[in-house]
Amino acid sequence: MTRPSWNQYFMDIACLVARRSTCRRRQVGAIAVRDKRILATGYNGAPSGMPHCLDLGCLREDMNIPSGQRHELCRGLHAEQNVIIQAAYHGVSIRGATLFCTNLPCSICTKMLINAGIHDIRYLQGYADSMAEEMMKTAGVKLTQIGEASA
Repeated sequence: MTRPSWNQYFMDIACLVARRSTCRRRQVGAIAVRDKRILATGYNGAPSGMPHCLDLGCLREDMNIPSGQRHELCRGLHAEQNVIIQAAYHGVSIRGATLFCTNLPCSICTKMLINAGIHDIRYLQGYADSMAEEMMKTAGVKLTQIGEASA
Protein backbone atom coordinates (compact mmCIF):
# COMPACT_ATOMS: atom_id res chain seq x y z
CA MET A 1 0.00 0.00 0.00
CA THR A 2 1.34 3.42 -0.98
CA ARG A 3 0.98 6.23 1.51
CA PRO A 4 -0.92 9.16 -0.08
CA SER A 5 0.61 12.60 -0.44
CA TRP A 6 -0.96 15.39 1.64
CA ASN A 7 -2.75 16.67 -1.48
CA GLN A 8 -4.16 13.22 -2.17
CA TYR A 9 -5.09 12.69 1.48
CA PHE A 10 -7.07 15.92 1.74
CA MET A 11 -8.69 15.48 -1.68
CA ASP A 12 -9.77 11.96 -0.69
CA ILE A 13 -11.39 13.46 2.41
CA ALA A 14 -13.15 16.12 0.30
CA CYS A 15 -14.51 13.30 -1.88
CA LEU A 16 -15.76 11.48 1.21
CA VAL A 17 -17.43 14.68 2.44
CA ALA A 18 -19.15 15.00 -0.97
CA ARG A 19 -20.90 11.70 -0.32
CA ARG A 20 -23.05 13.51 2.30
CA SER A 21 -24.47 15.79 -0.41
CA THR A 22 -28.22 15.84 -0.90
CA CYS A 23 -28.04 17.41 -4.37
CA ARG A 24 -29.52 15.36 -7.18
CA ARG A 25 -27.30 16.89 -9.88
CA ARG A 26 -23.78 17.11 -8.49
CA GLN A 27 -22.19 15.96 -5.25
CA VAL A 28 -19.51 18.41 -4.10
CA GLY A 29 -17.31 18.30 -1.04
CA ALA A 30 -14.89 20.90 0.29
CA ILE A 31 -12.51 21.20 3.22
CA ALA A 32 -10.45 24.10 4.55
CA VAL A 33 -6.97 23.06 5.71
CA ARG A 34 -4.16 24.96 7.42
CA ASP A 35 -0.90 23.47 8.70
CA LYS A 36 -2.10 19.98 7.69
CA ARG A 37 -5.16 20.31 9.96
CA ILE A 38 -8.78 20.29 8.80
CA LEU A 39 -10.53 23.47 9.94
CA ALA A 40 -13.99 22.98 8.43
CA THR A 41 -15.84 20.80 5.96
CA GLY A 42 -18.84 21.36 3.74
CA TYR A 43 -20.98 19.62 1.15
CA ASN A 44 -23.78 20.92 -1.05
CA GLY A 45 -27.33 20.59 0.14
CA ALA A 46 -30.33 22.27 1.74
CA PRO A 47 -29.91 24.40 4.87
CA SER A 48 -30.12 22.59 8.23
CA GLY A 49 -33.62 21.50 9.16
CA MET A 50 -35.03 22.02 5.68
CA PRO A 51 -36.24 19.27 3.33
CA HIS A 52 -33.58 17.83 1.06
CA CYS A 53 -33.70 17.99 -2.72
CA LEU A 54 -33.37 14.20 -2.69
CA ASP A 55 -36.84 14.19 -1.11
CA LEU A 56 -38.47 17.18 -2.83
CA GLY A 57 -36.90 17.02 -6.27
CA CYS A 58 -34.59 19.48 -7.96
CA LEU A 59 -35.89 22.98 -8.59
CA ARG A 60 -33.16 23.56 -11.19
CA GLU A 61 -34.09 20.39 -13.09
CA ASP A 62 -37.76 21.35 -12.97
CA MET A 63 -36.90 24.76 -14.48
CA ASN A 64 -34.34 23.37 -17.00
CA ILE A 65 -31.55 25.59 -15.69
CA PRO A 66 -28.13 24.67 -17.12
CA SER A 67 -25.19 23.99 -14.82
CA GLY A 68 -23.19 27.11 -13.99
CA GLN A 69 -26.13 29.52 -14.44
CA ARG A 70 -28.71 31.17 -12.15
CA HIS A 71 -27.15 29.91 -8.90
CA GLU A 72 -29.77 31.76 -6.87
CA LEU A 73 -32.47 29.40 -8.15
CA CYS A 74 -31.57 26.48 -5.91
CA ARG A 75 -32.71 25.30 -2.49
CA GLY A 76 -29.19 24.23 -1.57
CA LEU A 77 -25.98 25.84 -0.47
CA HIS A 78 -22.71 25.07 -2.19
CA ALA A 79 -20.03 23.05 -0.39
CA GLU A 80 -17.70 26.06 -0.32
CA GLN A 81 -20.40 28.22 1.26
CA ASN A 82 -20.94 25.57 3.90
CA VAL A 83 -17.20 25.48 4.69
CA ILE A 84 -17.27 29.24 5.34
CA ILE A 85 -20.50 29.01 7.35
CA GLN A 86 -19.30 26.07 9.47
CA ALA A 87 -16.01 27.80 10.23
CA ALA A 88 -17.84 31.00 11.26
CA TYR A 89 -20.45 29.08 13.27
CA HIS A 90 -17.72 27.38 15.29
CA GLY A 91 -15.48 30.46 15.55
CA VAL A 92 -12.65 29.09 13.39
CA SER A 93 -10.71 31.45 11.15
CA ILE A 94 -10.04 30.08 7.68
CA ARG A 95 -7.93 33.07 6.65
CA GLY A 96 -4.82 31.78 4.93
CA ALA A 97 -6.18 28.23 4.67
CA THR A 98 -6.08 26.04 1.58
CA LEU A 99 -9.41 24.89 0.17
CA PHE A 100 -9.60 21.35 -1.21
CA CYS A 101 -12.72 20.99 -3.31
CA THR A 102 -14.04 18.29 -5.59
CA ASN A 103 -15.00 20.98 -8.13
CA LEU A 104 -13.68 24.39 -9.09
CA PRO A 105 -15.81 26.93 -7.18
CA CYS A 106 -18.45 29.01 -8.99
CA SER A 107 -18.19 32.81 -9.20
CA ILE A 108 -20.45 33.36 -6.15
CA CYS A 109 -18.38 31.01 -3.99
CA THR A 110 -15.18 32.50 -5.43
CA LYS A 111 -16.15 35.96 -4.18
CA MET A 112 -16.87 34.56 -0.72
CA LEU A 113 -13.63 32.56 -0.60
CA ILE A 114 -11.56 35.57 -1.64
CA ASN A 115 -13.12 37.67 1.14
CA ALA A 116 -12.66 34.82 3.65
CA GLY A 117 -8.92 34.94 2.97
CA ILE A 118 -8.50 31.75 0.94
CA HIS A 119 -5.53 32.20 -1.42
CA ASP A 120 -4.93 28.59 -2.44
CA ILE A 121 -7.59 26.34 -4.01
CA ARG A 122 -6.91 22.77 -5.05
CA TYR A 123 -9.65 21.07 -7.01
CA LEU A 124 -10.38 17.81 -8.74
CA GLN A 125 -12.73 18.76 -11.60
CA GLY A 126 -13.54 21.97 -13.45
CA TYR A 127 -16.83 23.86 -13.46
CA ALA A 128 -18.64 25.79 -16.19
CA ASP A 129 -18.00 29.31 -14.82
CA SER A 130 -15.20 31.20 -16.58
CA MET A 131 -15.88 34.33 -14.49
CA ALA A 132 -14.74 32.45 -11.37
CA GLU A 133 -11.34 31.62 -12.85
CA GLU A 134 -10.84 35.21 -14.01
CA MET A 135 -11.70 36.57 -10.54
CA MET A 136 -9.30 34.14 -8.87
CA LYS A 137 -6.53 35.13 -11.24
CA THR A 138 -7.16 38.84 -10.60
CA ALA A 139 -7.23 38.29 -6.81
CA GLY A 140 -4.02 36.25 -6.88
CA VAL A 141 -5.64 33.01 -5.74
CA LYS A 142 -3.41 30.03 -6.54
CA LEU A 143 -5.39 27.39 -8.45
CA THR A 144 -4.17 23.82 -8.74
CA GLN A 145 -6.02 20.96 -10.36
CA ILE A 146 -4.89 17.72 -8.79
CA GLY A 147 -5.27 14.18 -10.04
CA GLU A 148 -8.08 11.75 -9.45
CA ALA A 149 -9.02 10.91 -5.90
CA SER A 150 -7.94 7.48 -4.77
CA ALA A 151 -10.98 6.80 -2.59
